[in-house]
Amino acid sequence: MSLRIKAVVDKFMEELKEALDADIQDRIMKEREMQSYIEEREREVAEREAAWKAELSRREAEIARQEARLKMEKENLEKEKSVLMGTASNQDNQDGALEITVSGEKYRCLRFSKAKK
Repeated sequence: MSLRIKAVVDKFMEELKEALDADIQDRIMKEREMQSYIEEREREVAEREAAWKAELSRREAEIARQEARLKMEKENLEKEKSVLMGTASNQDNQDGALEITVSGEKYRCLRFSKAKK
């Protein structure tokens, strides 16, 4: 009887050992799969971050270009204003009219009043 019990116990121990080995192997595989998934996700996030940084850099460069262009346009506008403001000339007309040229259009002013301060 004790040999039978020993055989049953030995078989039970063998089956238990096989089940534990299978469980350990399953856990190792799941751990590897999880690690692989994590590495893939980290790679995807790093790629998106790099793309985002490149886009941000591109947009910052575009903003700098637009700011430079706007600065030049503002300077040109100020130059145009100074040119336009300086186009008034007093013609020695018989009626004493002041002629002003703005954008190629001539205007005549016959009456003058002193500017208020």
